[in-house]
Amino acid sequence: MSRPRIVIVGAGFAGYRTAKELSRKARGKADITLLNPTDYFLYLPLLPQVAAGILEPRRVTVSLSDTLPQVRLVLGEADGIDLDGRTVHYTDPEGTGGTLGYDRLVLAAGSVNKLLPIPGVAEHAHGFRGLPEALYLRDHVTRQVELAAAADDPETCAARCTFVVVGAGYTGTEVAAQGQLFTDAQVRRHPLRKGMRPRWLLLDIAERVLPELDAHLSRIADRTLRERGVEVRMGTSVKEATPDGVLLTDGEFVGTRSLVWCVGVRPDPLAESLGLPMERGRLLVDPNLQVPGRPEVFACGDAAAVPDLENPGQFTPMTAQHAWRQGRTAALNVAASLGAGVRRPYEHRDLGFVVDLGGVKAAANPLGVPLSGLAAGAVTRGYHLAAMPGNRVRVAADWLLDAVLPRQAVQLGLVRSWSVPLDTASPELARVPGRPQARQDADARSGPGAATEQETRPGRRATEPAAPAVEQTDEWEPTEVASAGEAVISEAKAREAAEQESPERRGPERRAPEQKSPEQKAPEPAKSQPGPEPAKSQPTPQPVKNQPDGEPAKAPGPVKRTDADSAEGDS
Repeated sequence: MSRPRIVIVGAGFAGYRTAKELSRKARGKADITLLNPTDYFLYLPLLPQVAAGILEPRRVTVSLSDTLPQVRLVLGEADGIDLDGRTVHYTDPEGTGGTLGYDRLVLAAGSVNKLLPIPGVAEHAHGFRGLPEALYLRDHVTRQVELAAAADDPETCAARCTFVVVGAGYTGTEVAAQGQLFTDAQVRRHPLRKGMRPRWLLLDIAERVLPELDAHLSRIADRTLRERGVEVRMGTSVKEATPDGVLLTDGEFVGTRSLVWCVGVRPDPLAESLGLPMERGRLLVDPNLQVPGRPEVFACGDAAAVPDLENPGQFTPMTAQHAWRQGRTAALNVAASLGAGVRRPYEHRDLGFVVDLGGVKAAANPLGVPLSGLAAGAVTRGYHLAAMPGNRVRVAADWLLDAVLPRQAVQLGLVRSWSVPLDTASPELARVPGRPQARQDADARSGPGAATEQETRPGRRATEPAAPAVEQTDEWEPTEVASAGEAVISEAKAREAAEQESPERRGPERRAPEQKSPEQKAPEPAKSQPGPEPAKSQPTPQPVKNQPDGEPAKAPGPVKRTDADSAEGDS
């Protein structure tokens, strides 16, 4: 009898914990496959410290292969699930499609950046859900401070060293707190003109910072931020974003080149594509984390709407703490469905929350005991070390080095702005020009630095002309301004069409090439000409004024396109 096949989609907090617990329970009696776009588990709570230069990027990533030796890792993004056929379709990082069959499916796809219909936000803001976004923010903040220090215009200097963070939840609060310390340290070594200092704004439509916590911890965080110099504006958000700044809902325009979007998350769109009952974009499950009507399908984490048994009628919030615990429950119930153990509903008891405010400052309430200052900072870092499934020594070493050495504020240039768009279904992956995934190619063409059709179409060189407009489909949008060569070719085609309507004009011009002397060889058509024949509407040959005496004048040939020159000008 073949072993049961278990497929887990996603290696976030829920998916990683499910795989970890299932590998212990199965002990080789089941085939466990983990499908994930990256080969690591990302410890999201420490991501703000990566953006602030405290931790190196690999410190917050845990190798899946090393920590899950009995789990088969498949790199790829799930792009479809056939519930009746019990198969998961995916695309690997190189664009090759694949299919995974399953007897039990655990959907733990996680979440992506939450978008709001605010003009300009999708174009000018960046989220904070993946490692590429943290690396980009670190480079971007460093670059803006350096450019501000070298700017001659006071307004430009002020705009470059102004940073706006939208969303005063866990992520936004920590980004603003860590960011203020990071830029202040840079300015101490490279002062801005006229005594300027970096300006950080934290915006939210809520009434207070960290609305998820009790009022006491919220006041601690608010006071710490204001003492550090962060402008905390509650009841205020962004009305419109532009390349030069943001217009706030209170009517004020703030000049800035940095807009960090931390308003929350939304479930991965994969959950909604299943066509099953949903709750605000989350897949509805029962207390055992099973999908009603589909007993072979389980869901947990941000993609699942799990009933909150402590608060009847409500669902558990989308937090890492719940996802981690739900992963364990999902593993136990999957094993129980295969005859090992008994099912159990998901129940939880809050152990408290921790918020790192940078330096030795933090806000925490372990087991309901409110803490602040140095004690809260020690509890916060101790909690993170205990919760991380790996890299504990390396993280502790980076914290120690940061305490005794200055941070290295340098730009690595590994991630560009267009590589981390706000509207993406894969925040854990940086966008690459010409990437074969259709989902990302469609978005990449609209951003700066995106691959052109010539670059992505197989077998074509950059100097070859684009296809004529009549051959374009909805997938490729024509450019607004054609090159000079394309304009001439289009004009020649128009004249040819007019000639076809006037037969009396065709005869003399078609006979012209036959009357040429042997020395007057007609020029060959340009390689980039659409047709093999010269343009039929060529003007009558005229003597060239500067032609030396004794040499016959040559008829002008078709105009050659200068694609190579145009490409150089655009680069």
